[in-house]
Amino acid sequence: MKKFLSVLCLLLPVTAQADTQALQKAIEGKHRSEANVARDTYRNPLKTLELFDIQPHHTVVEVWPGGGWYTEILAPYLKKEGQLIAAHYDTTDTQAPYRPDSRKGFEKKMASNKVYSAVKVTSLMLDEKTGTLTLPAAKSGTVDRVVTFRGAHGMYSRGVLDATLAHLFDILKPGGKLGIVQHQADPHQDWMSRNIGYVGKDFIISAAAKAGFVLDAEGYFNNNPKDHKRYKIGVWQLPPSLSNLKTDEEKAPYKAIGESDRMTLVFVKPL
Repeated sequence: MKKFLSVLCLLLPVTAQADTQALQKAIEGKHRSEANVARDTYRNPLKTLELFDIQPHHTVVEVWPGGGWYTEILAPYLKKEGQLIAAHYDTTDTQAPYRPDSRKGFEKKMASNKVYSAVKVTSLMLDEKTGTLTLPAAKSGTVDRVVTFRGAHGMYSRGVLDATLAHLFDILKPGGKLGIVQHQADPHQDWMSRNIGYVGKDFIISAAAKAGFVLDAEGYFNNNPKDHKRYKIGVWQLPPSLSNLKTDEEKAPYKAIGESDRMTLVFVKPL
């Protein structure tokens, strides 16, 4: 009987999972800026990356990483066994004026510390007039995980959400997962008439299903019930942006709310 069980154990697949200890070590890394560490309380990086099931040996694409808040954590976590692909804006992408400088600033950060030495920086670019892909983030079927943080509102407002999700589905291996964190609109809130940063959860789930994804998991730890989501300039009135707010007195009520109410969704590419 013992011999039979031993053979059975060898035949059964071993289910790997996120390395909590290694993730926590990366989160506590001295290379992280104080300003970014201060936001951990709102962004819950350990719980988020555990839910996304990012394992140390994975090839991971981070979509449009901006200033690299999550790159600070993913880079050291994946450095030895895996591969982090930072699919940033291309320097030739002037469809939004901030994009070339954002890419240059990110590359400067990647060169500033050896912890980022293994990060592969690529370009993900879509033609916003036609909604078509022009520069791919990675090759088809080569990626274990794709993550995108607070970017779906921009994809939708610029008319490239469907094309982006289709591309992310294509680059994932069968069984690979897409993790999305996004400012979450209320069910009956009008978020489509103008870009306020918030997007409906059911809409995101439907768009992902259209691309071929299946909803795999949802986390509620990035929810913020204090966020009433009705601001003159949208989500950017909240921290960390605090846009158009100059004095401490003006900023105080928004700081008391904290960062936005966010959905945290995991989708899988079926086998």
